[in-house]
Amino acid sequence: MYRVVLQRLAVADLQEAYEWAARRAPRTAERWLRRFEEALQTLDRNPQRCPLAREHGKVEGELREFLFGKPPSVFRVVFTIDQDTVRILRIRRAQRRFLTKQQIDQAMDRSAETE
Repeated sequence: MYRVVLQRLAVADLQEAYEWAARRAPRTAERWLRRFEEALQTLDRNPQRCPLAREHGKVEGELREFLFGKPPSVFRVVFTIDQDTVRILRIRRAQRRFLTKQQIDQAMDRSAETE
């Protein structure tokens, strides 16, 4: 089993996505957030099942991605596997541009971890 940790920027991304959804459909937003958080926790088992992220070659080590949702609301969870920990770096709409090396480095900052 892996420990799943959301980095500070991933927490902010998730909060922003929830707030956006809540403004449009408050009742649905709660269920969406609960399902998303449950889906993230499935990364505690076999996170290697997820493909390499598009940004994989920009940094040392592996960057992987986990997709959640249905079109047009697909979210891409970018994460690394660090020994027994899955570090979720960013959560973004799949349609958005790729992460830059600088954005990845900022998200990987260990001082930016949450539990």
